[in-house]
Amino acid sequence: MRGTFIRTLEKMAKADKNIFLLTADLGYKLFDNFRDNYPDRFVNVGVAESNMIGVAAGLALSGKNVYCYSMVPFLTMRTFEQIRVDLCYHNLGVKLVGVGGGLVYGLEGMTHQAIEDISIMRSLPNMTVTAPGDPAEVECLIEESVRYKGPLYIRLGKDRDPVVHETAPDFKIGRGIVLKRGKKAVLFAAGNVLPAAKAAVEALEENGLSITLVSMHTIKPIDKKLVIECARRTKAVFTVEEHSLIGGLGSAVAEIIAESGEKVIFRRIALPDAYSKYMGSSGYLRKKYGLTPQAIANRITKELKKK
Repeated sequence: MRGTFIRTLEKMAKADKNIFLLTADLGYKLFDNFRDNYPDRFVNVGVAESNMIGVAAGLALSGKNVYCYSMVPFLTMRTFEQIRVDLCYHNLGVKLVGVGGGLVYGLEGMTHQAIEDISIMRSLPNMTVTAPGDPAEVECLIEESVRYKGPLYIRLGKDRDPVVHETAPDFKIGRGIVLKRGKKAVLFAAGNVLPAAKAAVEALEENGLSITLVSMHTIKPIDKKLVIECARRTKAVFTVEEHSLIGGLGSAVAEIIAESGEKVIFRRIALPDAYSKYMGSSGYLRKKYGLTPQAIANRITKELKKK
């Protein structure tokens, strides 16, 4: 995902001389081409993430289109006050690009595991929160983000994220993408767990369960119309995300369903409200926390059998 991000941004920067890229001592080799081609529009602020947000705010107030890049925990939590006061209060068009969403940096332990970021970014007025599901969605999102007004949080995986979409998706910030239509239930997925969700839906279909799969790449503002439509058309709604049960996609969908009055089974598949006791690869941690395709499929099957 991050490779797609920078390649797309370089393409956009060629046409738009107002695009600036800031990084907090990250992006070794990744940003070499951007730095070499646009040296006056690339700033490495060093290990000073909070300062990076202040610099970005100043550039934005000067009419620049600014992208800030760092690991998710350092970009969203270490800088929270600056994001709140400098960006959201003034509704500045700064794009926050966080790499390592969820359990991607599992080997580095809880300090690098990003399980609360969607929740805290959702809570900020004026902030738009996105979590693209594959590189194809990343490319579309970056292209659209150049014209987007207001603060925007972009949650990425890392590298080698598989492509889910077979063709260029019909992408728009704030509108979910239906990848497959089914009758029995709907599964909303956000972020780099989308490939696992797709594999789970395919496994369920082999067992005779027809499931609608939606990539809900925008968590705020969420596609309320699509959530209600799916709740009316199916017997059960599930969400899956590599994020805490608290405050993420599951919470956003639950809020809509609760206020809609629709009577439907609703279950969240996510990380527990606890810091991880384990260290290991993202694949290892997904197994531990039930976020593999088989575990997702089993959970959906179990809940549908209860009904």
